Amino acid sequence: MRAWFLALVSLAATAGAATRPVVVNDFARFEDVADPQISPDGEWVLYTVTATNTEQDRRDTHIWKVKWDGTQATRLTYGQGSESQPAWSPDGKYISFLASRQGAPARGSQVWVLERTGGEAHQLTQVKGRISRYDWSPDGTRLALVYRAADPADPEPAAPGDAPSRTPPKPIVIDRYQFVRDGQGYIADHANTWIAIYDVKSGDLKPLTADGVYDESNPTWSPDGHRIAFVSNHDSVPERTHNTDVFVVDATPGSKSRRLTTSLATDGGSLAWTPDGASILYQTGSDPKYDFHNLERLAIVPAGGGTPRVLTASLDRGTAGPIVSDDGKSVFFTVADDRQQYLARVPLAGGPVERVTNIVGSVSRVSQSKGRTALVLSTDTTPSEVYALEGSSLRKVTTHNDALVAELQFVPAEDISVQTKDGNEVHSLLTRPIGYVAGRRYPTLFRIHGGPTGQDAHAFQFERQLFAANGYVVVNVNYRGSSGRGAKYEEAIFADWGNKEVIDILATADYVVQKGIADPDRLGVGGWSYGGLSTDYLIASDTRFKAAISGAGSANHTSLYGHDQYVFLYDNEFGPPWTNTDLWLKISYPFFHADRIKTPTLFLGGADDRNVPVIGGEQMYQALKTLNVPTELVVYPGQNHGLTRVSFLRDRYERYLAWYGKYLKGNAVQTSDAPPKQNVRDKR
Repeated sequence: MRAWFLALVSLAATAGAATRPVVVNDFARFEDVADPQISPDGEWVLYTVTATNTEQDRRDTHIWKVKWDGTQATRLTYGQGSESQPAWSPDGKYISFLASRQGAPARGSQVWVLERTGGEAHQLTQVKGRISRYDWSPDGTRLALVYRAADPADPEPAAPGDAPSRTPPKPIVIDRYQFVRDGQGYIADHANTWIAIYDVKSGDLKPLTADGVYDESNPTWSPDGHRIAFVSNHDSVPERTHNTDVFVVDATPGSKSRRLTTSLATDGGSLAWTPDGASILYQTGSDPKYDFHNLERLAIVPAGGGTPRVLTASLDRGTAGPIVSDDGKSVFFTVADDRQQYLARVPLAGGPVERVTNIVGSVSRVSQSKGRTALVLSTDTTPSEVYALEGSSLRKVTTHNDALVAELQFVPAEDISVQTKDGNEVHSLLTRPIGYVAGRRYPTLFRIHGGPTGQDAHAFQFERQLFAANGYVVVNVNYRGSSGRGAKYEEAIFADWGNKEVIDILATADYVVQKGIADPDRLGVGGWSYGGLSTDYLIASDTRFKAAISGAGSANHTSLYGHDQYVFLYDNEFGPPWTNTDLWLKISYPFFHADRIKTPTLFLGGADDRNVPVIGGEQMYQALKTLNVPTELVVYPGQNHGLTRVSFLRDRYERYLAWYGKYLKGNAVQTSDAPPKQNVRDKR
């Protein structure tokens, strides 16, 4: 605990030496570092860097490499658009990635390779379809591809810079239970994903399994290259369940697979073989009915068949990304635990879980080779970078954001805990404004995370720092339903949305007011996705909030049945609307009791969102407009659930500041460094 405290003090001291608070336009200057991959000889680390492309109004991701000692960082790819999934060929001579490039021999996402020393990349695969994942065979002669075969009725996949197609679209014929997905749109009947073997030398592509028409994913080669483990759902009607299992198949096209797991939960995730090829690591989920509130534990199953074992049964925390140690004795993985995410390990033979990293922050994407471990870490005041794990210490390997961080002033978040009226202990993060003076009350924003299975953690979040720079206290509440507190905490809101979350957030609001931090007359609330839903629930339950922002939220859930991507959730958690109408009305109370809402509320959403369609915001906007409650609706054209246009991301930050500033500070005009806002719906 002392080490964590000293680390936090050190970070705070660094922030205090910075020169100025952040402004809106700073968001586009940060670079997101991710996906480290250590070379087979342990001397280099591949990774991705996502940066702003102002000319194309988007964020692009490119591949970099850096020497293990932190020197010689080099950008490797410069193609128009983005690259993803960097990997080393098994002999370490080549670097591969997925990309879709204009003018390429085959369209859509394909595997590309370049020499490890750099140079021009060339397209390795020329598959008529869409590749979403790949894995090198241990001898480097083959690739296992996850792809969706092309259909003659499909338009040719677009590449960055392509002009819009003038070919008339074909009718979409659907005969599926799950028929729509955000970012993909309507799912046609031929849209299954398959695993195929691609011969690197000849270019031959052959389907791996002869199991039938199933969705297959996450292929992982055995150490000897003779078998492939993968994830699939082989239920009689797969689209009506989420019952994935781990399978293994001989690495010969046309082979019949063998099912290794048989639980009704979701078994799968990232797979990892033990070095001797005897067992496979995977993630096993909760009871199937808790699909939307799922907690994944680390498990192992014999590759030849046998009884699986849960290695983290006593941990009661979500795990991810298993990586087996070089000596084959233990497995490393990340743990989401109460406002943090850390690296842990457990013996493969079974035993206690050991925490490996002890800094207050969030670890993600771990890679190992030759006894070396690289990971991505971010903290409240430091954006993501690649670090080397050396014993129990972390050494920074990349420095993409260092110069920018040196310009700016950041504030670390504090842990707070509150007891609710029904006995729950709710944990939150509190970020004070820059220049905070004890004893003075400040306008306070309750910014609510989405999910709901997720958590606000000690990790860099530009939004927090922007609000702190503009004089706000920011409170991030990990309400019941959040991850990081165990399975029961995640499952607590099952079929009971808008109840315990509201209790937890209001209790936290009472606490920060009681402590003399928050001004009770200047409380604001807001969030995106389930954070938008929670905002709607809060303002329909309590009138204390003087400003609200509901992004990609919904309140009349009956209107989303058959319109969004969550039909499985609805049928299994609530029951269809015609069988359980009272419950549907209960969880839709913000819309059916909109006359209780007095809070000025801004609604936002993407026009093409099929995760939480913008109709959720439109209906609430219309309700408040009818009731003469101050409201605005902002719709972002061409955007899905997550905004991608840089201009729209900037616009959203500006509107946040303007809305909260108007109703919590009395600002006539927003105080940002960006151009005036545009494209608001009719405010009359």
